[in-house]
Amino acid sequence: MNLEPIQFIAEQVEVRYDTPPPFEKTPPCPDGFTWREEDFRVVELLSERRDYQRRGRMKRNMSPGHAAAASIKGSWGVGRFFFRVCVEGGRVFEIYYDRESKNVDDRKGSWFLYQELG
Repeated sequence: MNLEPIQFIAEQVEVRYDTPPPFEKTPPCPDGFTWREEDFRVVELLSERRDYQRRGRMKRNMSPGHAAAASIKGSWGVGRFFFRVCVEGGRVFEIYYDRESKNVDDRKGSWFLYQELG
């Protein structure tokens, strides 16, 4: 299935799981999400990928040797987990979990709806 982006969204969403994942910082695909007060139920995971590229201030705080290893397996607070999903009704979205913590008091990452595909 060759899908093309039809709408760039980049908005934070709330996700839900039928069974909570064992590890918050390495989550599996959620069972659903809420965007703009509308609930979407995931019916099929089409693909997934992980990106451990360091961005912003995190890019400057590691030696090249350690950065190469971290780009393969990740490091604390760095990385994104992308999921391309089909929801009830047939729409296809790409969502991702960003592991970066917001601040010292909120160390959990955030979920985003990246784009709609068609």
